[in-house]
Amino acid sequence: MKIDRLDAHDRLQEFKKQSLDISECCLDLVNKRPFGDTPFYIFAHARTEDDGVSKRIIWQPRLTRPKPQTNSMLFKGYPGSDLIKMCWMIPAREMWDQYKKGNLTEHSFVCWSIDKFENERALLEQPEDDDLNDDAIDKIYESIGRQAKFEKAGYTLI
Repeated sequence: MKIDRLDAHDRLQEFKKQSLDISECCLDLVNKRPFGDTPFYIFAHARTEDDGVSKRIIWQPRLTRPKPQTNSMLFKGYPGSDLIKMCWMIPAREMWDQYKKGNLTEHSFVCWSIDKFENERALLEQPEDDDLNDDAIDKIYESIGRQAKFEKAGYTLI
C-alpha cells in the first residue's frame, strides 16, 4: 500500500488539533465555575446525532466521579487556576488498536487508560483525596436548585 506523505501529514495535524480542542473545552468549562470555587470533574462522552453518522461530545460538569466507560474522557478542573488533571481517556473499543505504540496516532495516556479499564477498573473509579463528601455535594446541588427556581420565577439572588 502506498501512502501519500502529505495526506498522512494532514491527518496527523488534525489529530494533534483535537488535543488542543479538548484543552480549550475543559478550560472554558472551568472558567465558567459551575460550582463556584469547588474543584469538579468534567465528564466528556461522545454521542451519535440523529442522522446516525455525525458525532458530538457532551461536556458534563460533575461533583462526583462517574464510572469509567468506553468512548469517554474524564478530567478534573480547579477553578481559579488553569490546572486540569487528566483522569482517563477511553476511546470506543473498535478504536483501541489505533493508539498502540508504533502507530501514527500512538498515545501513551490512552493506552494507560485502556489498560486500567480492562485490568484495574476499580483504580479509575476511586474518588480523589480532595473530593467533597456527600453532604457537601447535596448542599451545593440544593443551592443550585434554589437559584434556578428563583431565576425561573423572575427573581435575582443577590
